[in-house]
Amino acid sequence: MVTKVVMPKLSLTMKEGTVGKWYKKEGEAVEKGEPIVEIISEKATYDLEAPSSGILAKILVEAGVDASVNAVLAVITSPGEAFSETQILAEVPQAVEEAEERVLASPSAKRLAREYGIDLSLVKGNGPEGRIVEEDVRRFMEEARGTLPKIKEIIPLTGFKKTSAERVSASFKTAPHSTIMMEVDVSKVGGLHEKLQVSYTAILVEAVAKALLEQPIINSTLDGNQIKVFEDVNVGLAVATEYGLVVPVIHNADRKSLKEIDIAIKELTEKARQGKLAKEELTGGTFTVTNLGMYGVEFFTPIINPPEAAILGVGKITEKPVAVDGKVEVKPIITLSLSYDHRIVDGAPAAGFLLKVKEKIENIKA
Repeated sequence: MVTKVVMPKLSLTMKEGTVGKWYKKEGEAVEKGEPIVEIISEKATYDLEAPSSGILAKILVEAGVDASVNAVLAVITSPGEAFSETQILAEVPQAVEEAEERVLASPSAKRLAREYGIDLSLVKGNGPEGRIVEEDVRRFMEEARGTLPKIKEIIPLTGFKKTSAERVSASFKTAPHSTIMMEVDVSKVGGLHEKLQVSYTAILVEAVAKALLEQPIINSTLDGNQIKVFEDVNVGLAVATEYGLVVPVIHNADRKSLKEIDIAIKELTEKARQGKLAKEELTGGTFTVTNLGMYGVEFFTPIINPPEAAILGVGKITEKPVAVDGKVEVKPIITLSLSYDHRIVDGAPAAGFLLKVKEKIENIKA
């Protein structure tokens, strides 16, 4: 019996996913229910299980390639069973190869075009039957576009990177961003960090969660003509990985102790870097924190993570002179940058929220 392995629909909005790695090779035996291929979608990874037992007869979508929901990724058959690829209606993304096949060009012309990022459909062919030859590509470079820099590497915008690009583009196009900044004295944070052996980020997340309870409009979203204020306080934490930017979520952060928040951050960060975050660990966020302090950044303008109303950017700790009771003292200072959706939040409540975060950090008890 021929069984299709198809791209699953992991959420209501999912339209396509990326094939990660295949755990089985063509010709190998598979058992129903065992992981057969890694699927990357909506900043999550998911191990797709074999729908039946048999032989992995054909892989139709290779690792690193995008495929639409319900596209056939592979075929499982009984040992020795024949099948026809045309009958299984596989939707295999081959945009680049198909585009090249539609354009009549010599291998050397195609190679040169790929090397310099030239769209062959723009090049006029002077070879037999209009075939594009290498000289045509070089002439196009010289006359139409000038001398182009040589391409060292082409990085496909797929998986996490593609999802992240789509989300930040949508956010910036739909939400009018405004950003305010505030300096915070973290003198007391250092003591608590040493005493409890928790990260600075955990201390910050705890302060943010408490401030969201006091300024609930920041913990909201815009749905049509309605502003919906969330009851749950779920703080997302932006994490840079080799796969791209991901935002794992600390659910009910307001109900967790500082130690619990610290443990959650460590576990989620490790999973993120391994590409093993579960779907539920990446959904349900109501507010996001992003920290670039470890890269030497003092302050920046973060882009809101839709559909949330705001995001907090955290800069590095810098020793600065501060006036205290008429005297100058050197204090460890960080700059917090709050970007907010001005359709939902006005400047005053945004400033009020940031002030509450500042107060909670500066008055924390070690």
